[in-house]
Amino acid sequence: MEASAMRAALFIVLATAAVTATASSEADTVLLLSTSLDADFFLGNVSWSARVSISRGLDFFFRWEEGDFLDRVVVGWRVARKMAVAPLLRAAVVLCLAMSVMLLVEVVSMAVCSLAVKLLRRRPEKRYKWEPIKGDLESGNLAYPMVLVQIPMYNEKEVYKLSIGAACGLSWPSDRIIIQVLDDSTDPTIKDLVELECKFWASKGMNIYYEVRGNRKGYKAGALKEGMEHSYVQQCDFVAIFDSDFQPESDFLMRAIPFLVYNPKIALVQARWDFVNSTECLMTRIQKMTLDYHFKVEQEAGSSTFAFFGFNGTAGVWRKSAIDEAGGWKDRTTVEDMDLAVRASLKGWKFVYVGDIKVRSELPSSFKAYRHQQHRWTCGAANLFRKVAIETVMTKEVSLWKKFHVLYSFFFVRKIVAHIVTFVLYCVVIPASVLVPEVSIPTWGVVYIPTTITVLNAIRNPRSIHLMPFWILFENVMSMHRMKATMVGLFEAGGVNEWVVTEKLGDALKGKPETQILEKPPIRLKDRITFSEIGFAVFLFFCACCDVAFGENYYYVYIYLQALAFLVVGFGYVGSFIPNS
Repeated sequence: MEASAMRAALFIVLATAAVTATASSEADTVLLLSTSLDADFFLGNVSWSARVSISRGLDFFFRWEEGDFLDRVVVGWRVARKMAVAPLLRAAVVLCLAMSVMLLVEVVSMAVCSLAVKLLRRRPEKRYKWEPIKGDLESGNLAYPMVLVQIPMYNEKEVYKLSIGAACGLSWPSDRIIIQVLDDSTDPTIKDLVELECKFWASKGMNIYYEVRGNRKGYKAGALKEGMEHSYVQQCDFVAIFDSDFQPESDFLMRAIPFLVYNPKIALVQARWDFVNSTECLMTRIQKMTLDYHFKVEQEAGSSTFAFFGFNGTAGVWRKSAIDEAGGWKDRTTVEDMDLAVRASLKGWKFVYVGDIKVRSELPSSFKAYRHQQHRWTCGAANLFRKVAIETVMTKEVSLWKKFHVLYSFFFVRKIVAHIVTFVLYCVVIPASVLVPEVSIPTWGVVYIPTTITVLNAIRNPRSIHLMPFWILFENVMSMHRMKATMVGLFEAGGVNEWVVTEKLGDALKGKPETQILEKPPIRLKDRITFSEIGFAVFLFFCACCDVAFGENYYYVYIYLQALAFLVVGFGYVGSFIPNS
């Protein structure tokens, strides 16, 4: 046994020497030496198949030393590419092209609808009865319905005075309006400041209530739901909601309430958002373009066709009876506003969007705040689709066409398909196709469809047309986060109910001496770098370089630019940075 073990060890040493030999003559010498070992060991203790395997292994390593290893890797990649990678990529191309067509049809239909409303001047005042509300000598202020104004907030040190002051400045009889500040703040100092502000306006004769809770269960939805349970709310007919950074004009109620008073089937009047800091940096300019398209096209199209769209959570007025009939506020997702809108719509209620009524608000100016906001909106919408799909199909109170519009157009195409196809096609499939020449993508899928969608967006944002290239690149970067959030919402993975309040800066914005497009990020490395974007930028740079070296198209022009966009975001050179925020 010991002799056999020693001979085996000696053979292994000699085999290793054969592997490491640099010259073929040296390798041959080692092999000749190995064959001169005890024949009893080799012929009696080692099987023929084992000797053949060893011989082949040694032959492979000799060829490696001769420089053929890289050639074998290339051949192996070509085989794997042909047998496995290419079929998968072809399937991805077909799926992405199908989703692109679905998205194109949806975008074109919304664009046609919104442009028709604009050209034909089909304003809401023409579609619905509207006339100003006026008191008379006989009824006095009783001609004005009771209105509850809710202002939910959470540690809003910078903006609480703006929102409370704007709400108290609304033109409405003081005995027909109740202002309710729902403060979920966890900072005692901020809570004291907000309460003091409410007492200040109460001393001026305003009917204002400061409400706090013992916990933050349900976040905003929980605060709104508990606010509706107070006894003084029962006398109100309508409920106006403004987030803490929203500042309505004084005539807001005078312009919005008549739609509800004279049209008993309308449950919601949604106003348009305006922005006080849209020129602060390039990221806020891009956000303004995206939200302007949302209001001018998506909300307008939904309002003028099926009288349905997603409530934006603020700058809107609800009929209280519609909220009650729909089941009130629910905290099952992070988009409680959209949840309520869907449930009310399935009860047969109508919504109207009034673009002429604008409410000033603040855009998130740091990338971290914007990313959290987009995760909440995207994940919540996908999760809500999962929860209401069966309920929508089973309801008997709305038409089949409206069910189709809600499930297919509103949810599936806009909230699911749009995020998936943007990332998978334009950030993964197109760059990867450079590495797999067996797969080709038709020009209409790579050029014509995205160009059409971009042009339709540019038409509704003519003043920002020079920013369209930046908008495309930045939206593609954000599609990575939105895609992830969509998957989290659909499959209810970890973080599905994650709620991070969007940071507001308020008066801090006024302290900025100048507008900047690209600002210096925070110095700390952990605050400025996001490795997911940097890693993806490396992948795109590799694809672009391969296209330059071996490709037959000009994808590398786009891929290099997209890689640069990921890199800029990854190193934190996007948005603005406010010290100590």
